[in-house]
Amino acid sequence: MTLEVMEIHHASAYACPMTIHANHFGEHLKNWRQRRRMSQLALACEAEISTRHLSFVETGRSLPSRDMVLHLAERLQIPARERNVLLLAAGYAPIFPERPLSDPALAAARQAVDLVLQAQLPYPAFALDRHWNVVASNRALPELYAGVSVELLEEPVNAMRLSLHPKGVAPRVANLTEWRAHALLRLRQQIDLTADPVLIDLLAELSSYPTHGDTSAARPVGNPHTIVIPFQVVTEAGLLSFFTTTAVFGTPIDVTLSELAIESFFPADAATAETVARLTARRKSLQ
Repeated sequence: MTLEVMEIHHASAYACPMTIHANHFGEHLKNWRQRRRMSQLALACEAEISTRHLSFVETGRSLPSRDMVLHLAERLQIPARERNVLLLAAGYAPIFPERPLSDPALAAARQAVDLVLQAQLPYPAFALDRHWNVVASNRALPELYAGVSVELLEEPVNAMRLSLHPKGVAPRVANLTEWRAHALLRLRQQIDLTADPVLIDLLAELSSYPTHGDTSAARPVGNPHTIVIPFQVVTEAGLLSFFTTTAVFGTPIDVTLSELAIESFFPADAATAETVARLTARRKSLQ
């Protein structure tokens, strides 16, 4: 099991009986192909099958084998959760189990997550599920959440909502206009990949937050030649500037792991590193 740098139900829930029709699978497949903006010819070439055969599959005139379902799903980069849906639609049992991260079967994965989170100290790091809910964190830099409404810190804490809500961190984000555009773009890209209705609702909610009075666009964000969008937060100790990286599990065969991401924050400048070191030292002296 590896982590590669780059979001709960039980498997028994899949056991429910269903009436399956070939055209049901074909409709699913066609929807995903169109979502990926691929023609039948393009997908057929990618999957190394004839366009005629693919057309028959999409119209329900031909029912694919289980291996073909998985082969087409791989070519379309369909998430594991939706591959189970495709398998069911084609009349096959799902093969990707879904277990909570606390399940003993995922103990090694949970240990790996905890190791990554702790190794990131004194800088923040979060394990996020597919809906941007915080599954685990290293609880670094509580100063970032000063003044945040209690309701936004109740579990499950949603990282997107926490950073962009008017009662969250947003009022203290120095480059809010830039950061907001970046965050919403990531969410749109995720929706393009997953078609997740919960994410669609989340995007609508975040997009509705008021932006009047935001003067962050006129504020400096540091080096104009920077290659990443910084997350700049005003705290009692001064301006903290971070860039983030995202890590995911490589080749997971569990739905939960396939949707889990670790967001890690790193200092974007020397001043932030010095301030974080000072805050950490002060906190330890008070313990």
